[in-house]
Amino acid sequence: MITLYTWGTPNGRKVSILLEELGLGYRVEPVDIGQGDQFSPAFLAVNPNGKIPAIVDSDGPEGGPITVFESGAIMIYLAEKHGRFLPPSGFARYQALQWLMFQMGGFGPMLGQTHHFLRYAPEKVPYAMERYHKETQRLYGVLDARLAETPYVAGDYSIADMALYPWAARHEWHDIDLAAYPHVERWYREIGARPAVVRGMAVPG
Repeated sequence: MITLYTWGTPNGRKVSILLEELGLGYRVEPVDIGQGDQFSPAFLAVNPNGKIPAIVDSDGPEGGPITVFESGAIMIYLAEKHGRFLPPSGFARYQALQWLMFQMGGFGPMLGQTHHFLRYAPEKVPYAMERYHKETQRLYGVLDARLAETPYVAGDYSIADMALYPWAARHEWHDIDLAAYPHVERWYREIGARPAVVRGMAVPG
């Protein structure tokens, strides 16, 4: 059995989407980051970095439980364990991994900064707002250009799409009109219609 420590953020929803796509049974342990639960001793014992998501899989690769934190690492672990959504070798595998890293290194951290400075910063910081919004626009453009070439970012539907989708789902928070990125808009609507994605986006309920 898998225990998923999560909250209703894009990073948390990446993993719940994958769990739903894999059809796995799992238990949700909500970690209310607004209340600081991520810094509790109990959660820090699971993830010493104090960030969601994290999982504990009672059936780890050596027969005992394993703890995995960092959303990208969790997705690779689950995809490899169950043999789905990440090709096992060759060009297709590295296509999926590089677009997963695109999300982990850019289309996530930079969009998160845009969230902060456009919505949550206690004072307006025009330089930061412009800097991060321009980078967000650039990243959407990179994604749009890729999706003009292929239905999904790595060719076939993969963990890379699952990682990108919850961040794109907050496009309004980024002050992004998807009509300006028609290939992203097409991809976004197709993925958003998948039943497993709908379920995963509702976690924790």
